[in-house]
Amino acid sequence: MGMLSEFREFAVKGNVVDLAVGVIIGGAFGKIVDSMVKDLIMPLVGKVVGGLDFSNYFVVLGTVPADFKGPQTYEALTKAGIPLFAYGSFLTVLLNFIILAFIIFMMVKQINRLKRSEPAPAPAADPVTPEDIVLLREIRDSLKR
Repeated sequence: MGMLSEFREFAVKGNVVDLAVGVIIGGAFGKIVDSMVKDLIMPLVGKVVGGLDFSNYFVVLGTVPADFKGPQTYEALTKAGIPLFAYGSFLTVLLNFIILAFIIFMMVKQINRLKRSEPAPAPAADPVTPEDIVLLREIRDSLKR
């Protein structure tokens, strides 16, 4: 069996295709959660703690050159190559991860609940045969002899 045919057999197996679909959907879902955190949750958190843009919370670790012009925002300073301790950006990513992990946990929990099969009923105990049936069977068996 050639390598190409082995690869084709591997690639068309159900598990590989399912994994590929899961990765693609997961990437799209991650973008949705990123947008939810960045555009909906973090502005509210920033408003509560008194800042407008939580990702712009940082500490400059180096010195800003005298010839640096423009606003001292996270994007501008990182673009200029100035080292930053960007704790606001980290907190945004951390919150993003926590929300994504919680949503995935809830999804897996629901899927496992749906997959959980009902326990098989215990086999019914052999009911005790009534005495008249036993006697009738004995009579039947004696007549056959």
